[in-house]
Amino acid sequence: MEKPILIIGGKGKTGSRVAERLHALNKPVRFASRSTGFDWTDRTTWATALQGACAAYITYYPDLAVRGAPDDIEALAKLAVSLGVKRLVLLSGRGEPEAQESEKRLIASGADWTIVRASWFNQNFDEGQFQPMILEGVIALPVSGVREPFIDADDIADVVVAALTDLRHIGELYEVTGPRLLTFAEAIAEISKASGREVVFQTISNEEFVEGLKAAEVPEDLAELLVELFTVVLDGRNEYLTDGVQRALGRSPKDFAGYVKDAAARGAWK
Repeated sequence: MEKPILIIGGKGKTGSRVAERLHALNKPVRFASRSTGFDWTDRTTWATALQGACAAYITYYPDLAVRGAPDDIEALAKLAVSLGVKRLVLLSGRGEPEAQESEKRLIASGADWTIVRASWFNQNFDEGQFQPMILEGVIALPVSGVREPFIDADDIADVVVAALTDLRHIGELYEVTGPRLLTFAEAIAEISKASGREVVFQTISNEEFVEGLKAAEVPEDLAELLVELFTVVLDGRNEYLTDGVQRALGRSPKDFAGYVKDAAARGAWK
């Protein structure tokens, strides 16, 4: 019987898509999340998830940008290798010091590794934290003219599945972006036009952003992460395109306009 591929974070934006694609390939899949007993804050829960798997896709909660992530990734990778799970694919983030340190720890673990280093997801606007703001008609963030090459979660999932199922991707770091740089204001304008909703983008101060998160009762760990991403990572350091999707899949990534059209047609912002 073929051993399963472990997906850590199988209900997330990319994990769920990876699972769908593996099922379509008739690959056995095992999920690891809090609902199945896996907990990033409790290392005693990790071995049960890893035992008997042939490979693992690793997404870290809440994000590799948080303190302590490199230590956890190192410990998990070493445990996986010791249990015979050498094939590891890590979802990482661009321009995040803790994420890049996590990558180094994974590479040094002895695993047959692939790293997928992604820009901001398109799906943050319809499946993530920005959707409620869009539905309210105002999206206020502490960012102005910085441009981001938003990447589609479907493209990420395609790269991950290729890495999990094709040995040619071992030892590769794929930095994946969409094909176009957009400011958040430009992205919101495209969503507004396609959805027929009047959505206004506003630039606010860091202090106003923090107060808004507190008022919305956003969990402290998630609030700290969002502040880190907006005040540190979105400083222009990632304002460039990469060819990761093309190198991994031999095709271009999906454009933001195509994502917006499809999401609007599904009624994502109704």
